[in-house]
Amino acid sequence: MNSSISNKKSSSAPHYTYIQKLTISGIVIALYCVIMYFTQSIAFGPYQVRIATSLYALAYLFPFLVLPLGIANFLSNMLGGLGPIDMFGGCLVGVITAFLIVLIHKYKLPKASCIVPIIVIPGTIVPIWLSIINSLPYGLLVASLCIGQIIPAITGVILMKAFGRVLLKQGIKES
Repeated sequence: MNSSISNKKSSSAPHYTYIQKLTISGIVIALYCVIMYFTQSIAFGPYQVRIATSLYALAYLFPFLVLPLGIANFLSNMLGGLGPIDMFGGCLVGVITAFLIVLIHKYKLPKASCIVPIIVIPGTIVPIWLSIINSLPYGLLVASLCIGQIIPAITGVILMKAFGRVLLKQGIKES
């Protein structure tokens, strides 16, 4: 087992140090922003496919990523978002989505259940302000954003499962 990750009492859940959490959080925030930068042509506006939102699934393995994923969304919306409402709203959407993924893990629901919040939360909340800013019907935007989130949601679950296998090979069990 990795000597820098200690197990609390007899629990199989890894205990990450503050520095490890900060490092993992920084890497995920940076990765989210880089992915958004390179996919911004399909990630902003009324029709979105946000590949970076697949990273929300990592909150299943690393529950401390709830706030960092919100921060990542906030920062990436500075690149090409629609101003402060998109920045703060996106941050809230990121936090809610990641938190629901943590709850999926906590209540031992199937990993594939993570697909639902990655599609539904951004797909139903983001259109609240996009419909006003773009003068488009809310329902149309919900359909568009939910469809656009299908690929990131599935990719996120695949990523989370693959990363979980890597951790397991390292002797680190999921919490």
